[in-house]
Amino acid sequence: MAQKKPIDSLFFKRIAMPLGAFGLALLLWIFVVSENEYTMMMDFPIEARNLNVQKAHREEVPQFATVRLKGTGRDLFKSTLLKKYAGFKLVLDLEGISQEYEFILNEYFEKYPQKVVLPSNYNISFVEIVHPNRIQISLDDYKVKTVSVLSNLIVIPTSGHIQVGNIKITPNQIQIAGPKEELALINHVETILDTVSGITIPLQSLMEIESLGRLINYSHDAVMIKLNIQEIGERIIVDIPVNVINIKKNIRVFPSPQTISLTVVGGVQRIAKLNPEDIQIIIDFNSWNRKIQFYEPIVIIPADVLEWRDISPRSLELGVAREVK
Repeated sequence: MAQKKPIDSLFFKRIAMPLGAFGLALLLWIFVVSENEYTMMMDFPIEARNLNVQKAHREEVPQFATVRLKGTGRDLFKSTLLKKYAGFKLVLDLEGISQEYEFILNEYFEKYPQKVVLPSNYNISFVEIVHPNRIQISLDDYKVKTVSVLSNLIVIPTSGHIQVGNIKITPNQIQIAGPKEELALINHVETILDTVSGITIPLQSLMEIESLGRLINYSHDAVMIKLNIQEIGERIIVDIPVNVINIKKNIRVFPSPQTISLTVVGGVQRIAKLNPEDIQIIIDFNSWNRKIQFYEPIVIIPADVLEWRDISPRSLELGVAREVK
């Protein structure tokens, strides 16, 4: 007997369970093909039509309403299976509404039964709206506005690599349209929040714009983002000119030496294009004191360069003389 237990288990899984499921399906089929009438609740999409082109919804209209239907078991079951494709819907006619209007749904559809859309080949009928029992329509003037698109992408390059420059967005501005009051509060839109990590090469990809709700429409639902990823390297830049600022009238200043050198660290392609004039070496004359001989300069490098180091010389001497009138 012990040797037959696996066979019994296999028989139960492959034969007994499918037979049980078939029996249950058969009972359901008998219910479905029956001609008895039943009632059933179903969610119908709401379609608001004939909105004045100069108006926009101030508040969102509910997307669905729960409807009670009556019909045979067969037709109700068929409706449940095919409701996405059958075209069931409730229509609200907004023609003539300028600002506010409240639809009391059961009264409205009793007066306009043709606004309950039921396919003719389904032997079912509308009974009532279960929820919501009323819908408030609130309208505002329709406006169009141009706003900037900001990136919400977090970029984490792999070790030894760096992002060079800012993320480029195309287009960097889009048009948004909707109710005037809502648009007055919107100064920009953003791409969806996303993270790219472990990246080693430049990236170009389409990114969706974060939705601000069904009341606001976009001229573009997505933008192209482009970012430059480069391997980190270093390069010595020589003959960088020294600039003395805030020099007083009738005063001449001579830095010594007049140029310096330093090492920059950043994306290899970026620093390869770097010129000495792209780096600022600054001494502020306001810090000059006749008793102090040497001054450490301020170094300003482009924002897309990672860092600088090993400046030579570290300190500079200032020669100061009055101009001869």
